[in-house]
Order: sequence, then structure tokens, then C-alpha cells
Amino acid sequence: MTSLLGIMRKTIQDYALIQEGDRVAVGLSGGKDSMALLYLLARFQTFSPFKFHLEAITVDMGFNNFDLSGAKSFCEKLGIPYTVVETEIAKVVFEIRDEKNPCALCANMRRGVLADTMNQRGLNILALGHHADDALTTLFLNMLYAGKLNTLEYKSYLSRTDVHVIRPFLDASEAQVISTVQKEHIPVFKSPCPVDKHTKREEIGDFLKTIYKDLPHSRKNILTAMRNENQCNLFKNKKIPSPKKTSKPTA
Repeated sequence: MTSLLGIMRKTIQDYALIQEGDRVAVGLSGGKDSMALLYLLARFQTFSPFKFHLEAITVDMGFNNFDLSGAKSFCEKLGIPYTVVETEIAKVVFEIRDEKNPCALCANMRRGVLADTMNQRGLNILALGHHADDALTTLFLNMLYAGKLNTLEYKSYLSRTDVHVIRPFLDASEAQVISTVQKEHIPVFKSPCPVDKHTKREEIGDFLKTIYKDLPHSRKNILTAMRNENQCNLFKNKKIPSPKKTSKPTA
């Protein structure tokens, strides 16, 4: 199996995700994806053909049982500056707003806090740990619940805060991330969110796994279709306008 580090390096270079002089922040949640991303970016930094700065930022959403001491120790071991931003996002989402589907609001608020913190620290690139299976799940979530064909991007731009968002794992599978975490003994910390593992995203992920089981090549084919711009034909024909009705002349 191709190493996750090799896949990440190629993705960064193919899509110019990081360039000379960039100041990169990893959005560190403590989960396997962001912890693995920070670890591999720190390794990549040692042999990268271009120089870039690397930091980690965690948004503390205000849950009482969120222990960040392990994440802090991990960053210290890697020699990576680490910033924790305390917020009341949990209170806003679960008490004030009492959201039935809290994930979208929570993600938007966390993204805003990350971007504002990056502006304060002079950072211009936000690296997130989404992988190819996240992109597949996002595609089906948008189709089934929002009626649109849309998924994650390798690189996007937040114009309000002048921050670029990158996803260096987008060509890797979740299985490859898990394998790397186990092989490299990367610490992982459980999310304190009460809806963790009980979301629509989890349901769609399980649904896709049943499809992959019945159709072994389907995962690869869907990923290929997502990247195949030349074969995208989705109701491109325009409606023919109805002829205008003419009013009868009055006597």
C-alpha cells in the first residue's frame, strides 16, 4: 500500500496546496485525521523542496470533558506551536439554538474561529484532515439532503478572512489514515460532542459501505466519476420557452 505520506506529498505538489513561505495551521480536533495530518506535515516539512511554517490550532467548544493535555504534549514532541481557543460554541449550538441538526452550524462557527485566530497569528493556510471517504460521504449528503452535486475541494478560499483551506489527504482513504495512526503510534483523543458517531454523516457512511460490499468496484468508480469533468452530463439541455399567448382584439 502506498504510504499516506507519499500520497499527501503528491497531492500537495499536484494542486500547489502549499508553496514557498506559506504559514500553515492544522485545525487540530484530536481525532485520527487531524492528528495524522499534523504528524505527516511535520515530517514533510523536514524534506520539502520549499520552506513553510507549521502550527496547530484547536477550537475548544466549551465541553466540560475536553482534555487537551495529550494534544499539547504531542505538539511539544513535534516542536509545533500550539494554540487553544476557548469558545462557547457548544452552549450556542446545543442550548441557545437547540439545533436538531447541529453539525453544520458547529462546523461553520469553528471554521470562523479558526480563520480569525489565523489572521491574528499571521497564518494564511488552514489544513484540514478530510480524506477521500469524507468527500464521498459529503457528495451523497448533498445529493440526498440538499439536492445538489457538491463535495469537498482540494483548495478553497475564504474571502472574508483571506484564508485558503487545503485538504492534503483528499486522495487517501480512511483505511490508510487508520493504518498510519496505528503504525506510527499517533495518539487519538475522543470527541466530547454528544452527537459524535450519531449523525447523518455516519448514517451515509454506513450506507455507502453496504454499497461497496455489494459492488466491490463502486467506491473507485464513484471517485473516478467525481474527478471526470469531461464526462459530466447532468441535464444540460435548456428548457424551450413556451410561446407567449397573444390577447384577442376587443371589438
